Amino acid sequence: MTKQVLTLMFVAILIVLGFPLFAAGQSATTSVSNRSQPQQLPLSGNTPPGSVTTGQATAPAASRNSVNTLNSSIQIQGAFQGSTPAGVATKETLLLSLDEAINRALAYNLGVIGARQAERQARAQRLGNLARLLPDITGIGSVAVEQVSLTTLGLQSAKGIPGLQFARVIGPFNFFEAGASISQALVDLTAVRNYRSSKEIAFATRLTVRDSRDLVILAVGGAYLQVVAEGARVDSAQAQLETARALYEQATDQNRAGVNARIDVNRSLVELQTQQLRLISLETDLATQKLALARLIGLPLGQTFMLSTAMEYHPTASIVLEEALNKAVEGRADLQAAQAQVRAAEQARKAAEAQHTPAVTLNGSYALAGVNPAQSNGVFAVFAGVDFPIWRGGRIQADIAEADAVLAQRRAEFEDASGRVDFEVRNAFLRLTATIRQLIVAESNRGLAQDTLRQARDRFAAGVADTIEVVQAQESVATSEQDYISGLYAHYLARLSLARATGDTEQGIADLLRSPGP
Repeated sequence: MTKQVLTLMFVAILIVLGFPLFAAGQSATTSVSNRSQPQQLPLSGNTPPGSVTTGQATAPAASRNSVNTLNSSIQIQGAFQGSTPAGVATKETLLLSLDEAINRALAYNLGVIGARQAERQARAQRLGNLARLLPDITGIGSVAVEQVSLTTLGLQSAKGIPGLQFARVIGPFNFFEAGASISQALVDLTAVRNYRSSKEIAFATRLTVRDSRDLVILAVGGAYLQVVAEGARVDSAQAQLETARALYEQATDQNRAGVNARIDVNRSLVELQTQQLRLISLETDLATQKLALARLIGLPLGQTFMLSTAMEYHPTASIVLEEALNKAVEGRADLQAAQAQVRAAEQARKAAEAQHTPAVTLNGSYALAGVNPAQSNGVFAVFAGVDFPIWRGGRIQADIAEADAVLAQRRAEFEDASGRVDFEVRNAFLRLTATIRQLIVAESNRGLAQDTLRQARDRFAAGVADTIEVVQAQESVATSEQDYISGLYAHYLARLSLARATGDTEQGIADLLRSPGP
């Protein structure tokens, strides 16, 4: 046979026998590279859902008898302000302890919920990167019935070979195939680095959940103590109001008896109305603080409640600053999360650099193929491929430069976190020391003011003093009571702040709940 005849016969055999294989997906194809691309991280690793901070500002004294010149406060921002209300409001007033409020917040506060969902997302991304390192196995199954027209392929007759004529139609014929295919990245350093980076990010988000729990405990503890303090101010104002009313009635009776002048009645009435205004303001503040607390912990909408955990001062064991600083370095979850973010950025940079290295992939398949399952034979194909960069137009260098910027930012954020932790510990330590000293003076001043008021009222009843002395004494009592309540709130908030600063907020709350009674 001539060369032309052999060529035509080969084409015919290929068409008749090979076309069904091609239609069933068994043609021998070259391996296509599917190497991993580096995953670029966000520039910043700080993605908090909100913040909870405590502060203490110096304020001028309310009067010459006031010693409380430090006002403590707590600021709650972002998702930590909200919650998902759970349950149905009841007509009965709910007694709410500090422990119960914290447990509800840990379950329903939006800050913790958001942190948990972020952790779930990070775990899913880690599993996705791990999957790229594991085999990918896919099942194959197909049944085909075909009829092929050779005319559409341009094959009608064999030119140069007299008497040789191709059939216009081949078939119908059927084909069966069942099996599995597998693909595996044997060597892909970029995928390995991507997985390690995502693993560190998942670890960082788990630490963020723990840090969010600490922030929620601080927020609820501070808000709860704020409500307790505001309730104590209301009780004090009510007591002062009753005292002012008694003084007004006494002054009125003495005026009717001709013992004192009308101006004494007016002074006592002004003091009575002043106490009324003060009580209205404090009651409004109390109701507002209770609404904010209910919002934090996810109470049913419209649920009325009362607080059952009292706020009383009890001396605590002395704390050494150096021990607190060392404890914070070891225990702060946000600091450890910042370290994990640095490690994630380092792995991301290595993933970008790994694009310079070859990647080896393996693809294969095995199937039973034939006219039907009873008349089938095993067929298989195995392909191995090597991918190595020659020239990519600077894309690898761009990926490395971007990863460098992320790494530099994450390192700066870690250094900032270290400085912030040190500042918070020292600041909380100073505030705790100040509040202890402040409470001692405030408690002494409160006792002196109450004794002075008793003497002034006795002098007024005896007719040797007017209402000026009594009103001034009563204002001193009101101021000293407010000073003591503010100092007590500041002390407990400072204790919580120090517990938060050292990464031990849950233990700090437990210590407050275990405070011995009077």
